[in-house]
Amino acid sequence: MTVPTMASRSEPWQAASRAVSAAAARLPAAAVVRAARRVPSPVLDGALAVGFLAALLTGQARSAPLPGSRLALAIALDVVIAGSLALRRKVPLAAYLLGTVALAAGALWTGRSAVAPYANMISIYSLGLYARRARAWWGLLLVFPGVLIYFSRAAHGSVNGAAPAGVLLAWVLAWAVGYGNARRHEEQEAARQAMRRQAAADERSRLARELHDLVGHTVNVMVVQAGAARLVLDRDLVKAREIVASLELTGRQALGELDRMLGVLRRDAPPAGGSTSLDEDLSMPRIADLPRLAQRMTEAGIRVTVRIDPPVPQVARSIEMSAYRIVQEALTNSLKHGGARSAIVTVRLTGHALNIGVSDDGSGPPDGYQPGRGLLGIAERASAFGGSLQHGRPERGGFQLRVVLPVS
Repeated sequence: MTVPTMASRSEPWQAASRAVSAAAARLPAAAVVRAARRVPSPVLDGALAVGFLAALLTGQARSAPLPGSRLALAIALDVVIAGSLALRRKVPLAAYLLGTVALAAGALWTGRSAVAPYANMISIYSLGLYARRARAWWGLLLVFPGVLIYFSRAAHGSVNGAAPAGVLLAWVLAWAVGYGNARRHEEQEAARQAMRRQAAADERSRLARELHDLVGHTVNVMVVQAGAARLVLDRDLVKAREIVASLELTGRQALGELDRMLGVLRRDAPPAGGSTSLDEDLSMPRIADLPRLAQRMTEAGIRVTVRIDPPVPQVARSIEMSAYRIVQEALTNSLKHGGARSAIVTVRLTGHALNIGVSDDGSGPPDGYQPGRGLLGIAERASAFGGSLQHGRPERGGFQLRVVLPVS
């Protein structure tokens, strides 16, 4: 009886492999990848294990018959080798160890299979890809004794022309590819997490700035108006009514802006114009609205003069809103902290920059003062556009703030 050689036993599998590769090449690659991704991982691994088990058992049937006990051992080892593939994601190190032990045992006692080494190569790749760093490195160390045992009984130190050094190199490369992919995925995930954390921090900072500018300014104005109404209530009822009416109007305007902000935050779909920026969505205040802000501040007790050059600066919408908020916060500080009676606001577009200046006649800051939330918010707005902020007490007293916002 002619005993099939290892080369003859592997020829049908090489032909089958070529046929499968040719069929796969005719399928749209993107469709195959999408379909595979929709299949749960346990199902894919189970199918892989079943496929290898069928190939291993078929190889046993086509090879030289073995005695009963050795045949049972060979089948058991084939089951272990194939079954290890089903566990390659959950317990990659244990799966590779089981497969390697079974592969070495088969080489020693039942004969080498032409299919089993490929299953072991998939296992070593999976070990590098799915195992934690320490376990992956332990698995790499197991490659060396596994290859040595597998070739221990080979004549002339090779199997089917494959030298131990070449097989060892192939196994190490498979592990390295899996390990490199795993580390790259970890780095990408870490980068995505860092980006998400940074985006969340930026959004919290921006929301805090908007709420501070909106609510803080309005509440300060309302407090001043309420105090003024209380002072004149007994001696000038008409004036008190005017102040209370202005107080009501200020509150209604604040509620309207706050409602718009909450509407933006609750909205699931992007706005009709395609804008998704909070600064663009909360785009009601503009540079042209500064005179109305000055009037409201005048009613609160600080006379404000506004100078805009040109009267309608042609700048981006987000810059207009930031300029308005900067002036609003500066005037609020003049009223609340400086006790100023008058202030001058200048907004001038010169070349490629929008220059904003606010100066008042208040008490000015104390020596060694530290910027509070208002000035920090102004600094953040300027920094967002690559601009600059300067503030302090001028020689004539009071407080002066200058902001430069690049517009191109």
